[in-house]
Amino acid sequence: MTSARIILDRDFTVGPVPRRLFGSFVEHMGRCVYTGIFEPEHPTADENGYRQDVLELTRELGVSIVRYPGGNFVSGYRWEDGVGPVETRPRRLDGAWHTVETNAFGLHEFAGWAKKAGVEVMEAINLGTRGVEEARALVEYANHPGGTYWSDLRARNGAKDPFGITVWNLGNELDGPWQIGHKTADEYGRLAQEAGKAMKLVDPSIELVAVGSSGRGMPTFGQWEYTVLSHAYDEVDYVSMHAYYQEHDGDALSFLASSNDMDGFIDEVVATVDAVKAKRHSKKQVNLSFDEWNVWYQRGLESEDQPHVVEKRGIWREHPRLIEDTYNVTDAVVVGSFLNSLLRHGDRVTIANQAQLVNVIAPIRSEEGGPAWRQTIYWPFARMAELATGQILRTAASGDRFDSAQYGDAPVVDASSTYDEETGRVAVFLANRGLDEASDVTVSLRGLDAQQVTRAEVLTIPEGGDRFTANTELLQDAVGLTRLDAVTIDEGGEVRVTLPALSWAVVELAVRSA
Repeated sequence: MTSARIILDRDFTVGPVPRRLFGSFVEHMGRCVYTGIFEPEHPTADENGYRQDVLELTRELGVSIVRYPGGNFVSGYRWEDGVGPVETRPRRLDGAWHTVETNAFGLHEFAGWAKKAGVEVMEAINLGTRGVEEARALVEYANHPGGTYWSDLRARNGAKDPFGITVWNLGNELDGPWQIGHKTADEYGRLAQEAGKAMKLVDPSIELVAVGSSGRGMPTFGQWEYTVLSHAYDEVDYVSMHAYYQEHDGDALSFLASSNDMDGFIDEVVATVDAVKAKRHSKKQVNLSFDEWNVWYQRGLESEDQPHVVEKRGIWREHPRLIEDTYNVTDAVVVGSFLNSLLRHGDRVTIANQAQLVNVIAPIRSEEGGPAWRQTIYWPFARMAELATGQILRTAASGDRFDSAQYGDAPVVDASSTYDEETGRVAVFLANRGLDEASDVTVSLRGLDAQQVTRAEVLTIPEGGDRFTANTELLQDAVGLTRLDAVTIDEGGEVRVTLPALSWAVVELAVRSA
């Protein structure tokens, strides 16, 4: 058995838990929109065509903010195509995912869905093939009360009241050669500066996210952020980050240690942002929006019936199955460690969006005309979104470590924690990354006395399963959260937890000030 010791002090905090940390992402890609959140012929569909089963799972997941409509899709998107009478909306070829976009679902439909889901809208604009005028017009259409061309058009299209969208992405992954409208850092930085300026002249209350690097491994990483912010620092409020991870060739230890890379990525972007701030002698702080992150098994083109295949050239279809990964126990533990990383950096990463919400590398899966169900990765997100409230505690941890080929050494037990003075609760989130050994964890509280274990749950390998066990349409509840009985509070007030091998757990404690 491995061991770990965690020390939490009421007075040593990172900052308040940012509620936008528990965001998601809906892109016009594959079956995320069509047969995902929107399927008018589905038995559960409401009068707007929204799938009620998916809406219910979204609310239960605890999502706070959803980025829309892309993603790569947005860099070739004309937002005007998605408003007005559905029967007059044009069908377009989407070059990003090589599909036919019907535009049956657009801004009005998404805003209506977001209201029912209880989530904030995070709108992305096209700075790939379009520019300042289109961006300014969209803000006017979405947010201006009325009496102008675009705001009156919104009213005629059925929305008298403005949508009031606060957070806006200034494009998507424009550092990437795959992106429609790919730009150099100078080209993009100037465009973002001018688009942001024009957008804030229409609505000064909005918050803007500049495109950062599409990944830590991009050849322009670091220099891209520095150059872009050297142009647009005064106009933007966040810089974006994107990262995806997967298990390569059975190297489970590197996969389990991949939050090391996320930690390093965040620290390096913070350093770059603050270098620009220092150079400009600015008092303004730009924060980070980690608006795409997840496990994604990136595979090449294979047979056409595989759900992860990007369409072969010459085949144009509506909402084909694209990158519909099925997630297992190992993936859930890794996602739990990513959530720990984001929470530990919650003073600077104040927006994060798991990509995506439904079907496309998603915590929720659905079938056309059929059921919707929770994937394994659903559970760490749902519990952390529910229980991570109040202040983020600085989590001092020590204990056994393991070596990985790709990401170096890492603690066997990865942890984050929060303290909510209002409710008198401490929540500790734990990932045991040991493949074969249980772990004995001791949690010591400073300035707080543990009174009672109010909740203890664990996700681990189910009886008769292995680390690759997953939830499927036929076995929707093969993996989930179960009660964790191996939690005690000793006479000295220390909390002792025994974590099963390869597991993610949450322990919630009722506490009082010492």
